[in-house]
Amino acid sequence: MKKELPACPVETTLMLISDRWKVLIIRDLLGGTKRFGELKKSIGTVSQKVLTSNLRSMEESGLLTRKVYAEVPPRVEYTLTETGYSLKTVLDAMAMWGTEYKQKTQ
Repeated sequence: MKKELPACPVETTLMLISDRWKVLIIRDLLGGTKRFGELKKSIGTVSQKVLTSNLRSMEESGLLTRKVYAEVPPRVEYTLTETGYSLKTVLDAMAMWGTEYKQKTQ
């Protein structure tokens, strides 16, 4: 069953990445596959519960894949899908805008 998406494409994009943690998760996964602990450490102040919730939501949206290895202790890796990686241009534009804004306000 397909999800009902907003008519406005900007609203659709915001629906998928509106949480600040999701943008940071994408930023970190642009460099390649990462384990849960690596993501938590690189993002910083996010709680385990919030990170898990965001990762599940992003997996459901098709932005990333989750691979579980049958080991003890269990190992879980997250990788951006092609759809998730296609957000690189959006994040690049945000980074450029943020840099310019910082320069203007300092």
